[in-house]
Formats: sequence, C-alpha cells, structure tokens
Amino acid sequence: MKKPVLDFILYLGMKLDLRTINTTQELRTCKRKIASLALSRMFVFLGMVALTILGLTEIRWLLLFFFPLAGLFIYLILLFNLQKDRQAFLKAVANMEHERQLRKERKLAGFDAGEAFKDKKHPFSNDLDLFGEHSLFQLLNHTIGEGGKQLLANWMKAPVDPGKAKKRYSAIKELAGHTDFIKNFEATGKAFIKEEKSKKPFYTWLKTPSAWKSFYWLPLIGGPLAGLAFLGGWLYLGWPLAYLLIWVLGGTGLLGLIFRPLLLAFKNMPDEGDLKTYSIWARELEQLDFKDDYLQELQSPILGDDYRASDALKSLEQRSFMVQSRANMMYLIFNLLFLVDFGVLFSLEQWKKKHGSKVQRWEDVFQEWQVLVSLAAFTHDEGLECPVTWTDEMELNVTDLKHPLLSQSVCVGNDFEVSSDQKTILLTGSNMSGKTTFMRTVGVNMVLTNLGLSPYATSYESGAFWLFTSMRNTDNLGESVSSFYAELARIKSLLEQAGKQYPVFYLLDEILKGTNTTDRVMGSEALIRQLAESNSKGIISTHDIELAELADKIPSLINYSFHSDIKDNEILFDYKIKKGPCPSFNAHKLMELMGIRF
Repeated sequence: MKKPVLDFILYLGMKLDLRTINTTQELRTCKRKIASLALSRMFVFLGMVALTILGLTEIRWLLLFFFPLAGLFIYLILLFNLQKDRQAFLKAVANMEHERQLRKERKLAGFDAGEAFKDKKHPFSNDLDLFGEHSLFQLLNHTIGEGGKQLLANWMKAPVDPGKAKKRYSAIKELAGHTDFIKNFEATGKAFIKEEKSKKPFYTWLKTPSAWKSFYWLPLIGGPLAGLAFLGGWLYLGWPLAYLLIWVLGGTGLLGLIFRPLLLAFKNMPDEGDLKTYSIWARELEQLDFKDDYLQELQSPILGDDYRASDALKSLEQRSFMVQSRANMMYLIFNLLFLVDFGVLFSLEQWKKKHGSKVQRWEDVFQEWQVLVSLAAFTHDEGLECPVTWTDEMELNVTDLKHPLLSQSVCVGNDFEVSSDQKTILLTGSNMSGKTTFMRTVGVNMVLTNLGLSPYATSYESGAFWLFTSMRNTDNLGESVSSFYAELARIKSLLEQAGKQYPVFYLLDEILKGTNTTDRVMGSEALIRQLAESNSKGIISTHDIELAELADKIPSLINYSFHSDIKDNEILFDYKIKKGPCPSFNAHKLMELMGIRF
C-alpha cells in the first residue's frame, strides 16, 4: 500500500524541511530514516492484521484498539512519505550543485538546448547561439515546466524595451540575494514535477456548474452515522450480517448519484507533483518580504487579504489525492460503509467556489517566477554586477566586454564604443583572429541587458537599439535557396527596417561572401552608403581591405580590426580589438601550415 486513504484527512501540518547544509550527509541520514520507518510501519500493519483476526474470531473487545493502531500506522506513513519527499528534494539539490559546476566550466552538452525555440527568420536569435548546443539558453535556463521555458525563450527573443529591462534589473538584483529561496524554488520543482500535465481540462472543470444538490446533505451526515451503527450492531450487539450488507447495498445506490461528477473531477485533476510543487512555491514566497515593486506585484496574487495560496493549494492537493484514491481498497471499504464520496464531492465544490477563479492566475505567476528565479540564479552563480545605463542617444560604450559562453578564466575582454555620430564599424582582420566572436559578444550582451541582466563587462552604456544580425546564412535544398540568396534575403529585411528609420543595430559577418570580389566590394559599398542614410548603425566584418578606404569618403564609417602575428611558423592572436584597418592577413600562412605549397 503506497499511501492510505486517510493520509490527507489526518494531515498533521507536517511540512517538508528545505534546509540544507551538507547534502551528502543529509541524504545518508534520510535514507536511514526511510528504512526505519518502512520497517516500523510493516510491524504495525502486521499487528493490525493479527488484532483484526483475533478480534473477529475470539475477543471482540480487542477491535477497540484497531483504530488507535490504524492512526499510528497512518502517522508512520505520513512520516515515511515526508522523508521520501525530503530525499527527492536533497537529490535535486545535489544534482543542481553538479550542474552549477558544469555551467561554470561551460560544459553545457547535457542541458536542455531549447531546440524548439530556434527560428531562422528571427532578427537575431539564430546567429547569436541563443538556442541549440552550447547556447545561452543552456546557461540561463533553471525553469521547470514547459510554460516557464517558453516564457524565458520569449523574453530572450523579445525586441528591446528599456522600461521592462530596468524593471527586471532591480528585481533580479534583489532576488539574487535570496539564495535559499532560489535554490529551494528550483530544487522543489525538479524533485516533484516529472511529466507536466496540461491544466486546460482542469480550468474547464473549474468553470462547470456545481454538482452538489441540497438533498446530498442527508447521506453526507447520515452515511457515517448509519455506517457506524450497523457496523457496531454487527460487531457488538449481535445484529445479523445481512443488516450490514443491506446497508452497503443501499449505500451503493446512493453513491451512484455522484459517480459521474467525481469521475469527471478525477480525469481533470492536475498531477500530484505539480500541486505539491505549487504549494511549496507559494509557501516559500509568502515568507519573503520584498522591497522591489515588481517582486511585490508578482507576490500579491499568492498572498491575498483573505487567503494564502499555499493553504489553498495544499487543500487542493489533499482533495485531489482523495479523488484519485477512490479505487484504493481501503477507500472502497470506508466508502461503502460511510458514504465518504459525498464528503469528497462537497469539499471539492466548496474549494472550487472559493478558489477556482484564482488558480490559473497562480500558474501564470509561477511561470514568471520560474524565469526570474532562473535569471537570479544565473546572476548569483556568475557574480554579475555590471550596472547598465540606458541612454536616449544612439550610442554604445562598453569596457572589458566578454562573451558569456566562453570560459571567463581565459576569455579576453574588449573596450568598444560607437558614438552617436558614427554609423558603421568596418571590422577587418586575420582569419580566426576573433572578428565573428566579437560581433556575437556584442549581440549576446545586448540580449542579456534587454532581459534585465548585467552584461559581461565592467561598464555598459547603450541606446535602445533594435538588434539585427546576418551571420549564419546557409543554403536550403528543400526551398532551393543558396546561402548567397539567404544572405540577400536577410539584408533585404534589414533595409526594410532601416528604411522605416528604426534604430537598428546590425551585425553583418563576412558581408556578401557568396559572390566574386568585384561584385562584393561594389555591393558592400552601396549597402554601407544606404545604411548611412538611416538611423541604423552597426558592425560589418569583411576580408576586403579595399573597403577600409571608405573611411575617407564616408565620415560616419570607422575602421576597427583584429591582428595576428607569425612567429616560428606559429600564428599568434591576442583577440584585442584595435582602431584602424588590419595591416596584414594570415590566409597564405594558414594554407602553408595545412600543407599547400606555393
């Protein structure tokens, strides 16, 4: 027997202990307690069996001790289940500690890659490794359910909104200081939510009319009294067993009146793990005193003036268990004797009437909390502290900017600025010198700041740019599209936005690389001039050093570059961006090192 039917009826206010100091030691202690409780309840159950047999065959008065013994058995079951929950929670914490180390080392292969959120047509997500293997999503995501993941992905792909970014920034900073809360929140979800079940049928059920009829009060009150009378009469007053059987038969007919509404509730109830998680999340949130307005706003649906969501959800968890345990043998016996189903239906309808309108709002709020907890955990684990300054000017000014997906112990930071009167940064440099990585560094840090996070920098000042990239254009055989055509399609989309005078910040890598040198240089110059007439600005990388001469013709174009040195047949890179065009390239030497003889 996994859980007795009276488990939640005799709920004793036991709460899962979420405190952790030494997870490994606590797991060993928990395992010993589980073994001891399992052995104890087995002995008590055997005692109940022996007492029942002896009481029914020889000494009837011994049956008076059955209910106290049953109470002890249920109490042991409660303790056992509580320790099992504690064990699941500790295992989740231990796994999180391991995941934290993997993220720190940027070993992201085992994390959810968010493949479902990839979108080649999105303005920037496909080029900046937001999703997929070794992606920003793997680094950020601490969410539990599908709703939380989807919301995080939506925030990552959202257009720039400084107002939202500032609102989230202060909330994330405060939340990151509540380390126990963000640990317990994530661990609880990972411990108890397995395969998330859609709650849409449950929300539909909550809106159905009440199935309770006024005359149901008679079996609700009279059923337990009559059941006790017939059972006591048979056991102690010598009544024929037939009387008890007649009562059971009549009660079965009464139970048939409410079979359908209870079956409907059974089919639509959320999973036990979901309810347990939501109840604990609510309890943890109710204990915190936030100063940030946004956090208070998200806490308010959980902590109402006349209710606490944790109590309501715990109450629903109990009722859900009762509904889903109706096929249990012990429940069946009690139900036939005391018409328990009427009490279950009444409590369900009362709960639905009092809290039914709030549940969907709670789930939506918990999804938003999942995302904020993810971003707070990320901020705390990475030690991000850089303040973000949003300006009304269309400029970008950063110092020591680094790529989040590279190991921070070896990642090289760069200072970079684009003033309000500059439009195009022409980026030249040797192969493998860091041009593409730098462009992605700029882009992905823009995504972080729009999320409300600190960037990987020591200072960061930016206007409200609409990010757009064209870096990873590939052919598509299914659509008969070449990589060159795919790049032209991206550039067309950029020009459409620029033509509407949107403040776009573009990142174009190896511009027009799919065509010959003459056409590429002519096309690149034409594009640069056209973009210079708009409110857009950005970075264009190229191997065509001829384009660097445009700085003499177009005042808003600035040359930057990455360099390399050759020493003892080895190419050395410092990965530091420098002003001016690149003085030398290394393709010839690279080919030589690969065995091509000139």
